[in-house]
Amino acid sequence: MTNSSRIHRDLCRGESNLDIISIMIVGILAVLSASAAGGMRIGLPLLVIGLLQSPNSWAAIPILSSIKPPILIGVLTTWSLFELVGSKKLVGQRILQLIQLGFSPIAGAIMAIGTAKFTEVEPIPMWLIGIVGGVLALVLKLVLVGWFFRLRGLPIWAVLIQDILCIFLVMFAFEAPREGGLIAMLLLWLAIRSSNEWRKWYLEGKKTKNIDNKSIKK
Repeated sequence: MTNSSRIHRDLCRGESNLDIISIMIVGILAVLSASAAGGMRIGLPLLVIGLLQSPNSWAAIPILSSIKPPILIGVLTTWSLFELVGSKKLVGQRILQLIQLGFSPIAGAIMAIGTAKFTEVEPIPMWLIGIVGGVLALVLKLVLVGWFFRLRGLPIWAVLIQDILCIFLVMFAFEAPREGGLIAMLLLWLAIRSSNEWRKWYLEGKKTKNIDNKSIKK
């Protein structure tokens, strides 16, 4: 084998490896985008996946594959309507926040694994993708719950932004995974910043409370 043929073979291997890495990165960004949607709503992103792909696409998603499509469509549609309508009132928000907090890791994991199967992120184990998706969804949900209790209810404009962003994140996961993944990472960064602000707010409140207690004792 000549040196030129070896160089050509090595270049071909290098290009194929770069293609595999590029496809894997795009798949990871798609998974992050879908998982972030699961951190905002539960039924709505799962329903949007079925509408974007086909009802048969639920057969490739864990847990959902064991439910008959007509029943699944009815359940997801009903719950999505409750998420869209109930979130506009304070009582509905309180109920949804508690339920979504418990189920958001499951929704995030399901969204992550389902998206990974559609985008064929083969080198990464599905259990690891499910964990990452569940953790991301839980972190975002914890931030939303924190803001809900701190503000004593989310304003309507914030709820509408969540609804729109949830739908677009699912769409971006399949149509524009790079943009969707970047939005998901931006949301994660905002969540981390929010946790730092809450810590400062908690410490300031605790310091003020201690000062008030000392003044009362005097």
